[in-house]
Amino acid sequence: MRSIELGVVLPMEESWTDGSTPRWVEIRELALRAEAMGFDTVWIPDELLWRQADGSVHGWWESVAMTGAVAASTSRVKIGTWILSALHRNPAITAKAVETLDEISGGRFVLGLGSGHAGKQAHAFGLPEDHVIGRFEEALEIIVPLLRAGRADFEGTYHAARDLEQRPVGPRPGRIPIMIGAGGPKMLRLAARHADIWSWYVQEDSHLAEFAPRLAELEAACLEVGRDPASIGRSAGIIVEPTDVTGAAEALAIPLRGPAEEIADGLRAFRAGGFTQVEILLWPRTLAALEAMAPVLELLDAG
Repeated sequence: MRSIELGVVLPMEESWTDGSTPRWVEIRELALRAEAMGFDTVWIPDELLWRQADGSVHGWWESVAMTGAVAASTSRVKIGTWILSALHRNPAITAKAVETLDEISGGRFVLGLGSGHAGKQAHAFGLPEDHVIGRFEEALEIIVPLLRAGRADFEGTYHAARDLEQRPVGPRPGRIPIMIGAGGPKMLRLAARHADIWSWYVQEDSHLAEFAPRLAELEAACLEVGRDPASIGRSAGIIVEPTDVTGAAEALAIPLRGPAEEIADGLRAFRAGGFTQVEILLWPRTLAALEAMAPVLELLDAG
């Protein structure tokens, strides 16, 4: 039996190499193949428009709409947002979208949620650019009560929900998993207080050594807010290169790469290090790379 959950991140962005657009038929094919191969989750990124330092521009499909389409097209695999930006959306409507996605998926949705990041894309879309974490903290005061108790009543500096009911509700009232992406001390405390799962994404190197200090910080945050650290799931977002097409991923971070056994060993290390799941961004972002993960999954399933 596999000892760690594995998710694969679907490509939503214009290609980093040739600028081509991932079409819905291709995204659906990847999702269905990942489901058939035995991945536990498929993840849909939430970005809008990236302008790189070199002048290149990369657009992204809208996350909530695409998540609904993937949910409707699959039948077993969990569907998650990676990571839904609270900065982009009204929190009460976010909770309504989450409940709707769980209904579409028949109870397979995982809410990956984060503060978002103010920057060029926020500026371009006219989104708020200040007090990002403060806005997120207030958003949680609305999203979490709506999803957990079905009602929110909150008046804050940035957000409000006034005697608001969560209606209608999907197949798992009060039980949709919440995964919070958190790195800094305040965000880690918020994750420790509210999340079922904590997640962080690779910054430099897709091996356990980079993530171990983060795990220690999460455990400290849990103790600070009075939570048993063993009660929160731990997820690492990493880059994996399973084919001989290499190199370009290092613009993002050093990937986990090599033959199937080496990649499987790298994933086993995350489980041994205290992680319960891994979110895999494949490089290249192709069906061939996904197929190359089949022997890795076989090795992990074998023990």
